[in-house]
Amino acid sequence: MKRLLSLSIVLLMATGAVAQERKRRVAVMNFDYSTVSSSVWHIFNSNVDIGKGVADILVDKLVTTGAYQVYERKALEKILQEQNFSNSDRANVATAARIGQLIGVDAIILGSITQFGRDDKTTEVGAVGRVTSRYGITGVGKKQSKAVVALSARIVNVDTAEVMATASGTGESTRSGAALLGSGGGSTASGGGFYDMGSSNFQSTILGEAVAKATDATAKLLDTQAGKVSMRTIRLQGLVADASGGSLVLNIGAKAGVKVGDKLEVSRAGREITDPATGRVIRKITDRIGEVTITEVDDLSATGKFSGPGQPKVGDLVKTIDK
Repeated sequence: MKRLLSLSIVLLMATGAVAQERKRRVAVMNFDYSTVSSSVWHIFNSNVDIGKGVADILVDKLVTTGAYQVYERKALEKILQEQNFSNSDRANVATAARIGQLIGVDAIILGSITQFGRDDKTTEVGAVGRVTSRYGITGVGKKQSKAVVALSARIVNVDTAEVMATASGTGESTRSGAALLGSGGGSTASGGGFYDMGSSNFQSTILGEAVAKATDATAKLLDTQAGKVSMRTIRLQGLVADASGGSLVLNIGAKAGVKVGDKLEVSRAGREITDPATGRVIRKITDRIGEVTITEVDDLSATGKFSGPGQPKVGDLVKTIDK
């Protein structure tokens, strides 16, 4: 009986250790929609960035299912703007890999929208191309309308730019007497709700329902591929922002991959060795002061207890301990 109890405890501990393994960290780029850009113009009467809308919805679904730790979309957009990455880079594997290294994720999810719009065989109701007063878009009303959305996604290794896994999803919605973005005209304006693909207004349309089904199917397949995503060994590098007694505050936090319990080396920059022929710095000498054990972490900073023979100060280097 005691042996069985001991075995059960060991199994529970092993299960707990597996459960505590960190999730794969991914970021989702805006989906490329160049293939369906003409359909977007026809539906919205403008160049709505449906690639961003689909990516936002997919992120919400991935966060809900929980197979991945997903990089925050607003933070990603800020990085892209700061680094001057254009919309044309959204489907570029090499560019995506560089972005992934920059933000410290295991993989980047790239995607394309391959179908977006109608797929019915009946004839137009009313004059083709007439702008309705309610929606401000070209006439798409039909006695029987069918919306179809198709997505494809790739999970890209940020170190090798290798495509580790793929997933795709299709969503369809059919409604009698409905237009792609509603169930008919009217005198009231719809406002900008249809440009927000996460809004309840858009999601209640047959096109919104098709988008939801396509992203849901894609997210489920991506979840099944999580085991194929290689987890990077996160190498941390930052600076001491504050040193008070035996406590240090660092200028890197959770967004850089710092976790409670991490032990980091603390060192101080010394002399630089230059190539006498070119004058280029070929080596930087640092003096090890000690190490810091992380006790608290927020997004942009971390606090830890210092141990070692040296006296740390603001500006000292912190990094992953080489093994």
